[in-house]
Amino acid sequence: MFNLNNKIFEKRRETFLNKLDGKAAIIPAASLVKHHADCEYPFRQDSNFWYLTGFDEPDAIALFLSHKPKGERFILFVSPKDVVSEVWHGFRWGIEGAEQKFKADKAHSIYDIKELLPIYIEGSDEIVFSIGKHPRIEKVVLEIFTQQLENRSRVGIGGNSIKSPESYLNEMRLIKSEFEINRMREAIQISAEAHELVRESISLKNNERQIQGLIEGFFLEKGARGPAYNSIVASGDNACVLHYTSNNSPLNKRDLLLVDAGCSLTDYYNGDITRTIPIGGKFSKEQKYIYEIVLDAQKNAINSAVIGSNSSTVHNVALKTLVEGLKEIGLLRGSTEEIIDNGLYKHLYMHRTGHWLGLDVHDVGAYRMGDYEVPLQYGMILTVEPGIYISDRIPVPDGQPSIDEKWKGIGIRIEDDILVTDKEPEILSISALKEIADLEF
Repeated sequence: MFNLNNKIFEKRRETFLNKLDGKAAIIPAASLVKHHADCEYPFRQDSNFWYLTGFDEPDAIALFLSHKPKGERFILFVSPKDVVSEVWHGFRWGIEGAEQKFKADKAHSIYDIKELLPIYIEGSDEIVFSIGKHPRIEKVVLEIFTQQLENRSRVGIGGNSIKSPESYLNEMRLIKSEFEINRMREAIQISAEAHELVRESISLKNNERQIQGLIEGFFLEKGARGPAYNSIVASGDNACVLHYTSNNSPLNKRDLLLVDAGCSLTDYYNGDITRTIPIGGKFSKEQKYIYEIVLDAQKNAINSAVIGSNSSTVHNVALKTLVEGLKEIGLLRGSTEEIIDNGLYKHLYMHRTGHWLGLDVHDVGAYRMGDYEVPLQYGMILTVEPGIYISDRIPVPDGQPSIDEKWKGIGIRIEDDILVTDKEPEILSISALKEIADLEF
């Protein structure tokens, strides 16, 4: 379970406030989202709001006032204590809790935001706020900004622009602290153990939905919040649908089962792992060929995830291995360079090889800045997940070989979570086995 460590959040706020340098940031919490009638989906906090506050209630607003003196820089607007509402919807920390438990310099009722926000913002150089993401508060923010522009034109002081907080927070969140790395280890370890449970239990299951229940139930048993994203449990040709989530087909012993699933901890750190296993315990000759190509591509790509490399290099290493392997078995032809440059492989491999991982499954952070590739640094965590998907869904490009029926319906992806270290890459998800000898029975 998550135990609030205020020092972690205080350090993040201090770094953020230093970056703001005279600006005032408005970071809203997430709102509840209606599912049907008077029922909402389970609450999921906004990642930036969580990263800076650790406060896990909806419809709050945090102010970060770098133009104010210490002791007046972190302000929370929260839902006040309400006995009746708490009977229906659960405990609230309220204004006093926001100050005592979450160390706000000052807390107010969310109902006072319109009155107090202009007072807090006054004197700042700029407003930092994400336009288009928080409609409930955006109108108020824009009214304040308009007034600041008018003041600036009259007296020459006040903010003259609105800047996105992502320009500061994405950079901060991209490099994980030791605390975050340890939380990620836990999320990924639980996720890996769940995949191992699937591998060990596959002979006893006869439907994708049973596998989904098994893996997500394990997440909950281990104290996680639940799945980090909609679990993909795809047998046979279903695995050629990249975001397949119906998870309701019967399992055929001749097919492969692709499971892409990871858990989210109570403090929102995530795992993201994919394994592809033979349902009947043995790979067919064709399945084994494809699996070996994907596994080789993944291993080569992981080895390239070192300090000074970049995400494009990781992708290109995997892609070259995939293309050369597919050429060897007659599913592609021509020079490797020509195939890659012209995208002649995209009917068989149509996605990038990985993404950042953290508080969001597809976590924030640039991969490149203009023509400049962002170099890998210690503390970055990324997925490496090449795959091959053979079906009739995408036409074969002109000049490439038609696909024999024996290959169709094979969909394989292998995904691990990788920590960039000052030595070799660390495979955080190593507990989920992936060698053919471990998958067959």
